[in-house]
Amino acid sequence: MAQATRIEHDLIGDKEVPVGAYYGVHTVRAVENFTITGSTIAQFPELIAALAAVKQAATRANRDLGLLPPGIAGAIIDACEEIRAGRLIEEFVVDPVQGGAGTSTNMNANEVIANRALEILGHPRGHYDVIHPLDHVNLGQSTNDVYPTAVRLALVASLRRLGDSLGALATAFTEKAAEFSDVLKMGRTQLQDAVPMTLGQEFSTYAVMIEEDRLRLTEAAALLLESNLGGTAIGTGINGHPDYAELACAYLADISGEGVRPAGDFIEATQDCGAFVQLSGVLKRVAVKLSKTCNDLRLTSSGPTAGLGEINLPPVQAGSSIMPGKVNPVIPEVVNQVAFEVIGNDLTVTMAAEAGQLQLNAFEPVIAYSLLRSLAHLRAACDTLATRCVPGITANREHLHDSVHRSVGLVTALTPHIGYAASTALARQALATGRPVKDLAAEAGLLSTDQLDTILRAENLTGHSARPSAAAAP
Repeated sequence: MAQATRIEHDLIGDKEVPVGAYYGVHTVRAVENFTITGSTIAQFPELIAALAAVKQAATRANRDLGLLPPGIAGAIIDACEEIRAGRLIEEFVVDPVQGGAGTSTNMNANEVIANRALEILGHPRGHYDVIHPLDHVNLGQSTNDVYPTAVRLALVASLRRLGDSLGALATAFTEKAAEFSDVLKMGRTQLQDAVPMTLGQEFSTYAVMIEEDRLRLTEAAALLLESNLGGTAIGTGINGHPDYAELACAYLADISGEGVRPAGDFIEATQDCGAFVQLSGVLKRVAVKLSKTCNDLRLTSSGPTAGLGEINLPPVQAGSSIMPGKVNPVIPEVVNQVAFEVIGNDLTVTMAAEAGQLQLNAFEPVIAYSLLRSLAHLRAACDTLATRCVPGITANREHLHDSVHRSVGLVTALTPHIGYAASTALARQALATGRPVKDLAAEAGLLSTDQLDTILRAENLTGHSARPSAAAAP
């Protein structure tokens, strides 16, 4: 049976729209034109909520300025509240990657809000003579100020969630660092034996790196809260009330709970994608450091018998269809792959920001898509690492102890006492004979047994007592 439709009209002509749809003609054309990603903007609920928040703030401002009748404004506001609460998200059907600088996304929001507002007032969908998607819902607005403002709000919301996930991961590493605080191991530089440290110090470092990145995310979020809402087409504010921009931003700050503020120069803010580039760089930094951490976990758990074998990752699934008993480091591997994706997304954001021309950047949709995906996937990767890997890591304590006392790296601790030349000779002898540095030094009479015991005591080797804990790190 053919689907029932209603007829809507735009500048191209008449178009059939499913009779039960809250979206309208502009959305239908966008769905036909853009079938790029195989998904819709509904995959980003933060963006849908942000769009509704922007429309709600604009409507409040227009109502206060006497530009919208209270009844119409009230219905639009109610519709926006419902969408912010998660209703009608399935009606946001346009592809996130689209031509038109985000116009299709803005039109989709205008139509869904207008038709839900009509329904609230008891009118059928599509009766735009009562509430019009553009004349009422989009009053005093342009895609060019609505879309970037909504994207920025959505990114800030996603940033908050990523920050929480990074915090949980840092906590997992901090707890593991405390568990391993007494486990001596060899530190390495360029994959060669360096000097001793504790496994706790190694894991504490991961926590500190993560916490540093949380601070960078906070800084990036602050830059995103500058809005060009009220600048309309190119930042001049054409067709807008002189008091609209300040009032709309104030309402948006109240609705969103974020410190949204008007841009200092709306023309600059409408074309400048610098805050997006800055955020993308921070996300790349997070990705690079997470990937490096996972490289370390894979390397130090390599084996179990023919690798470093210093730690054991929790077994979460069989590793091979042909090699029985093999278990692979699949959780760190998936985090690595997310990092590669985020690094690639950063290049996309960079090129799209650079490609802007004159008073507008037409490529903000792919910027938004790249950043929102990076944030979502990084968050999922952190959650997976924090719950499926780090808490279950165990240390091969005896193996680590033996490797320290077999290592020529111990000779570095003797250098202040016997000099560089004698230490070099001792290291060469240890490598040639395979005998421990401590035994050779004692036999050569370079130091007494008591001196060697003191110098090679674990706390003296690692400087552990002088090191701040991860919790105290800035």
